[in-house]
Amino acid sequence: MFNTIATILWKDLKIEWRTREAISAAFVFSVLVLVIFNFALDLNTTEARRLGAGFFWVAFAFAGVLALNRSFALEKQDGCVRALLLSPADRGGIYAGKFLANVIFMLITQLLVLPLFIVFFDVAVTGGFGILLLVFLLGSIGFSAVGTLFSAVAANTRMRELMLPILLLPVSIPLLIAAVETTAYALGAETEVSMWFKLLVVYDVVFVTTCFLSFEYVMEE
Repeated sequence: MFNTIATILWKDLKIEWRTREAISAAFVFSVLVLVIFNFALDLNTTEARRLGAGFFWVAFAFAGVLALNRSFALEKQDGCVRALLLSPADRGGIYAGKFLANVIFMLITQLLVLPLFIVFFDVAVTGGFGILLLVFLLGSIGFSAVGTLFSAVAANTRMRELMLPILLLPVSIPLLIAAVETTAYALGAETEVSMWFKLLVVYDVVFVTTCFLSFEYVMEE
């Protein structure tokens, strides 16, 4: 399994390094959303800490869909999905490799967008930078876990670009709410955060496990 994970992960990272399509599309979309919200709303510092966190994760959620849409698109177009199914590669390893690649792509996008978010909304994260990185990691893990599975489902449909957000976003609502609350806390907003951190962790554990175990049946369909 570990050889399969390493092979799939290396392949996806190498393709993205050459094309930079997923990260570029997600980055541009995220910046566009933040710019629109920044100029549409005149927020003071207190409002920016709470509402800005929501704007950031709105941008990330829709930008993440753009990146996840490509997860199985290339394999589907070139007929590689059938080759993967016929190969002795472990199905769980295929999922894990894709999942880890998507987590890396999303973390890179978030770290690229973060400086612009700080400038646009005039917020400071020096005191909660470690917490913010932890939130980014937990949010990316949960979003990628579900998104990778649904990307495999959507790749087999004619309307892949429409099907993925329809499947992914409703399931991701608890994760996004928890991520917004914990991000607001990291930015200095006064909020009760322990419950939301627990929700992030539980969501990640439950959905990473469920999606990993379900992937084999999704690929067979």
